[in-house]
Amino acid sequence: MALIHIIEKFQPRNDEALLAKAEAAAPALHHSTHHPKTAWLGLPGRGGRLLPAGTLTPLEKGDTLVLDLGDHYVGTCRLTLTTRGSHPDAPAWLRLRFAEILDELYEAPEDYHGWVSSSWIQDERVHVDLLPGELALPRRYAFRYLAVEVLDTSPKYKLVVDELTVDATTSADDDALPQVRVTDPELDRVYRVGLRTLRSCMQREFEDGPKRDRRLWIGDLRLQALSNAASYRNMDLVRRCLYLFGGTRFPDGRVSACLFTQPEPAADDTWLFDYGLFYPVILEEYLRERPDPEALADLGPIALEQLHYALGLVGADGVVNETATANTFVDWQETMDKTACAQSILIYALGYGEALANRLRRALEAGELAAQRAALAKTARARFWDPARERVVSGGQENLASLVWMILAGVLTPQEADRALAQADELSKNGPMMTPYMHHYYITALLIAGRREQALGHIRYYWSSMIRAGADTFWEAWIPEHPDASPYGGRVINSYCHAWSCTPVYLLHTHFPELLASI
Repeated sequence: MALIHIIEKFQPRNDEALLAKAEAAAPALHHSTHHPKTAWLGLPGRGGRLLPAGTLTPLEKGDTLVLDLGDHYVGTCRLTLTTRGSHPDAPAWLRLRFAEILDELYEAPEDYHGWVSSSWIQDERVHVDLLPGELALPRRYAFRYLAVEVLDTSPKYKLVVDELTVDATTSADDDALPQVRVTDPELDRVYRVGLRTLRSCMQREFEDGPKRDRRLWIGDLRLQALSNAASYRNMDLVRRCLYLFGGTRFPDGRVSACLFTQPEPAADDTWLFDYGLFYPVILEEYLRERPDPEALADLGPIALEQLHYALGLVGADGVVNETATANTFVDWQETMDKTACAQSILIYALGYGEALANRLRRALEAGELAAQRAALAKTARARFWDPARERVVSGGQENLASLVWMILAGVLTPQEADRALAQADELSKNGPMMTPYMHHYYITALLIAGRREQALGHIRYYWSSMIRAGADTFWEAWIPEHPDASPYGGRVINSYCHAWSCTPVYLLHTHFPELLASI
């Protein structure tokens, strides 16, 4: 299910004053230097031999050296190379493969034929003409492992990798973190990995993934902002991202689903119904954390525009139309009918829009949004809720995502939500949730329904299963029962440090404070 929109000659509408304010909030990057903790000759787990600490092994054609940093980092790297034997009489031809998890080294990039560009695969072939010397790579990488394969040298010499030096970057300030631990050891591990995930994605913007796509996406931003407010509290970074989305938009004023920031800020020609609706949600949540009259005045009207545009996609029957549903993400599920989800996300966002309108002292508009929210909720209940069976039915389907969003929108009472969620396992069989993004909203629905122990158990089950599968940072897509699942046609392209998966940080801080203890 390719999420690709192409608008020829697309020209975003830029507001230079807003973009200037976004740039003024750009963070400084913190740098740290890292070196490998261990090394193998050959692939670990595939016949590779662990090398004793400090060993410098001469490499010849066909050899592979795997260097392990011991944790996930985002940054640039430099290899210091020397030789053994005679004077080098030919370049060293190397293949460098950077991997967030070991499984990436086990897959052949040339076998990937999915719909996301293979150019994102961190696979380089380089010639080194002058030896000994340093190889400074110009790209930024997200990785824990580096495999150095010698494609060729010369019979006259062997190559030695003296050192790998990584200059890691993040805009997260570890000194700002609350000094707490989770009293449950398993959940504390989940919490730490969530922090590491958020930290790696905090660069000059909140990136969705530092390996891929390195972009600012609204859906990811919403969950990053929540987790950031519970941890690093870099509210300037949230402000920057909000101003970026407000400063470069579709010509008709719509907020793009994602945007580029290099070489200049530019809205992508991708619009998603649900992502556009999250813009007022993020702005209102930001203002609850930090009063910012300037941001309210600058961005509040833009946020309300997104709601009015979305309301224009409601049909005469009071249900969102096909344009809305066809451009709604929710989760990577190809066959899922998203009508109930789209309708519910609009209802959900209207509540935040009402709050923004009241902040702007637009009482009449706030009242209108409240009335439209109530009308849409009434229609949603009549159209999608089967009270006899206590099921949500959307387009003839019963799926868990539709139930979750009907709960989050307040269409169902907490008591109805509680009873309906008792059937969650059965609903999952109709299409399992693929992303931590959707699992976050499922847990939120469980909490609304009063199912706190089940919510906590799901955090333990879902995120811990990634750690057991080898995660140092949490992943973009993961179905524990189907570990090879990928929405893109191959796991090698998956992002293994992804912003929308960091929310155990928020969930544990906000909903389970009794589990936190000072360090």
